Amino acid sequence: MTTAAPTAPSKAPAAAGLVAIALLVVYVVWGSTYLGIRVVVKEAPPFLGMGSRFFTAGILLGAVLTFRSGIGRLRVSRKELLGCAAVGLMLPVLGNGLVSVGENKGAPSGVTALLIASAPLMIAIFRFAAGDRPKAMSVVGLLLGFVGLTYLVLVGRHSGGDDRVPIGAALIVLFASTCWAFGSWVQPHLTLPDDAFVMTVHEMWTGGAVMLVVGALSGERVDFSSYSANTYLAWGYLVVFGSMVAFSAYVWLLGNAPISLVATYAYVNPVVAVALGALILDEPITSAVLVGGAVIVVAVAIVISVERVRRPEAPAPAAAPADTVPGAPATR
Repeated sequence: MTTAAPTAPSKAPAAAGLVAIALLVVYVVWGSTYLGIRVVVKEAPPFLGMGSRFFTAGILLGAVLTFRSGIGRLRVSRKELLGCAAVGLMLPVLGNGLVSVGENKGAPSGVTALLIASAPLMIAIFRFAAGDRPKAMSVVGLLLGFVGLTYLVLVGRHSGGDDRVPIGAALIVLFASTCWAFGSWVQPHLTLPDDAFVMTVHEMWTGGAVMLVVGALSGERVDFSSYSANTYLAWGYLVVFGSMVAFSAYVWLLGNAPISLVATYAYVNPVVAVALGALILDEPITSAVLVGGAVIVVAVAIVISVERVRRPEAPAPAAAPADTVPGAPATR
């Protein structure tokens, strides 16, 4: 539905340097979250570790918004809060939470990022199932993506020693990617706050709270004295940079950079994750990772370029819809 409104003053284009810095933050920080999760879950339990991360990030981001704009900015209706909780269940809990479980069970951080990169492919499947007519190149991208996924999982499974990709862990991560895709696809159909930052605050603290409950009920326990400094540093990095700084950069980019440029994070993040996993954790870059990963990244690039939502050339609001970029996460 369109309503008439006064013409807004034209918005001055953002400085190219600021766009480059924000894009670099999203590329590197979101790409590095898989490494951070891998470090945390080596010692800390996955649901309690990631639940405390998201709950803390939600409270901190809420505090920042309150300091800047007053507590009234965080007020939402009951229906909006339920919508945020639903997104929190699909993205932080079933998406990020199961990623942490998969990495806890042995999935390398780089392989995990490549498997999660399939989310835009699955979003396209949900769209087609809902009645959208697929474009020919979308079908090509989907088929190519699943060839890459099959190669990555099956060939990686039969590698020996540290090169092996545990099939159970890979399937958990693929299910997490499916949940992330479904949550991203259904998000625009929910009643949510117009302010993307407010939505993220309520999404993170509700999702974090659910993960804390799930972790406690499943028997997870924490032993703060047994965790190394690396675990605490990685957890803090995920809270501050992964869930707050990078998301702020992402929302700013949606309002100040072309959507086609912002969308490139979806196939740059896994490349960053593979490189960081190899450099910092000595994760092997096998033929399965190189070949399967390259095919997945190309497939995602095809689907995003064909299926991304094109909007009129007008100043974009800060609270851009989540489906502006296929697979766009509210949090990482």
